[in-house]
Amino acid sequence: MFSNAVLHWIKDADAVLRGVHRALRQGGRFVAEMGGAGCVDSIRAAFQTAFGRRGVDAASLDPWYFPTADDYRARLEAHGFAVDLLTLFPRPTPFPSDVTSWLDIFAQPFLAGVAPGERPALRDEVRTLLEPRLRNADDTWVVDYVRLRMAATKRR
Repeated sequence: MFSNAVLHWIKDADAVLRGVHRALRQGGRFVAEMGGAGCVDSIRAAFQTAFGRRGVDAASLDPWYFPTADDYRARLEAHGFAVDLLTLFPRPTPFPSDVTSWLDIFAQPFLAGVAPGERPALRDEVRTLLEPRLRNADDTWVVDYVRLRMAATKRR
């Protein structure tokens, strides 16, 4: 079974691992890559600041689960997997346009935390907060991705 960049959108990691375990035969392999601890921390912090100014807890709107390697290893093992590979690594990723496009695509759960008429202002505020951290000297926006890559074998 293979998964790429979807598991960090599912907060109930244990349910995912139960399902993967059920789907595999003894000795079957689970190979995946997902966002890991530290992924898009700048973006999450900018939303936290912007929502804090509005008296809203951004954590309640955060759609992502970005585990540490130790956390995911423990979960895999608890669900009957032998961990063959597990690595957490930064992967700064240049974005081909302004970060507002990224926010419109991937941060919709945050943007939905305000009335539709307020969303452009929230997005612009977050962009302003992110600019010093994610926009480099050649005008390229580089999103602070961190990836968790794994391979595990069903052992029981």
